[in-house]
Amino acid sequence: MSAPRRAAVLGSPIAHSLSPVLHRAAYAELGLREWTYDRFEVDENALPGFFETLGPEWAGLSLTMPLKRAVIPLLDEISATAASVDAVNTVVLTGDGRRTGDNTDIPGMVAALREHGIDSVDGAAILGAGATASSALAALSRICTGEIAVYARSQARAAEMRQWAERLDVAVRIADWADAEQALRAPLVVSTTPAGATDALAGAVPERPAALFDVLYDPWPTVLAARWSAYGGAVVSGLDLLVHQAVLQVEQMTGRAPAPLHAMRKAGERALAER
Repeated sequence: MSAPRRAAVLGSPIAHSLSPVLHRAAYAELGLREWTYDRFEVDENALPGFFETLGPEWAGLSLTMPLKRAVIPLLDEISATAASVDAVNTVVLTGDGRRTGDNTDIPGMVAALREHGIDSVDGAAILGAGATASSALAALSRICTGEIAVYARSQARAAEMRQWAERLDVAVRIADWADAEQALRAPLVVSTTPAGATDALAGAVPERPAALFDVLYDPWPTVLAARWSAYGGAVVSGLDLLVHQAVLQVEQMTGRAPAPLHAMRKAGERALAER
């Protein structure tokens, strides 16, 4: 029998995370009985101390807020994808003690869209301008051939998105949140806002909407996603994103590919249904 291997998700708050459900489902499907995956409540202040406890049995870490940028100084290297948005959500720990950071949110977004038949769009709109919006911008830079409009709820966040756009070399138009209803007519709308923030926009969904990617998964559907579906528009959910980014994490941490996407999705759906 192989030596036990460990992985976990870190963040604060962390109790809501579905990552253990998804990764454990993958291990079961892949026959990795010696692998375990846990969750730990860890904030920025506790992160360096947690890293000091990591032994050779550790294979990888998933990181959620507020650790995606705080972890970077603790790593030996990060991928170009992670560097493009200064955000790491995956750490792979190797036998020689090296710590390598990556960002699977960005390719996970692209994969989730492609699974729904969205390979290329000639324009897009992002609702929100926080940390998730920067990853969305990076993902859209790979599939959007035209302008990306970003609807920001604060001037400070708007300024940050302008900086990310310059860094990613993406054509972006910053718009005020008061005009967010206009976003709903874009070929692809990506909502990166917290629960409830887009509820008031549901009444403005056009009769023939194009595609909506709402990064939330609990509660689901959001008011906006429900109205979008009712009008026949394509909807990509936060669970789609969560599963696709977790697939990439499993593959990097275990060295086994392809990860069992279908089994991971089913496990996530069951866990959400039980909440």
